[in-house]
Amino acid sequence: VQLQASGGGWVQAGGSLRLSCAASGLIFSNYAMGWFRQAPGKERELVAAMGRVAKTTSYADSVRGRFTISRDNNKKTVYLQMNSLQSDDTAVYYCAAKYGSGTTSTHYTYWGQGTLVTVSS
Repeated sequence: VQLQASGGGWVQAGGSLRLSCAASGLIFSNYAMGWFRQAPGKERELVAAMGRVAKTTSYADSVRGRFTISRDNNKKTVYLQMNSLQSDDTAVYYCAAKYGSGTTSTHYTYWGQGTLVTVSS
């Protein structure tokens, strides 16, 4: 199983980025997908998650209303649209997959390699 995250980069505060995570080696539609992030000196946190068929989502309070998670099961890809970025959003972002529909922060089995997002104020 491979999860390949991309789309990170440098952006000014207030700007936008879209992260993508392409999955291979698994039946994508059987897995809930999540985006996590880890900033320097901080614990990893769940940013957004989506159930198997996009009927359920969850967001961290800090990003709700600014970030949107979506998925394309035909392309085996999950996205994270990030708008109104703030310096506090600077982190390495990871995508992850877990079997089933849950959108909690636990029991993720597969992880991508991470993509760095830097927001400059």
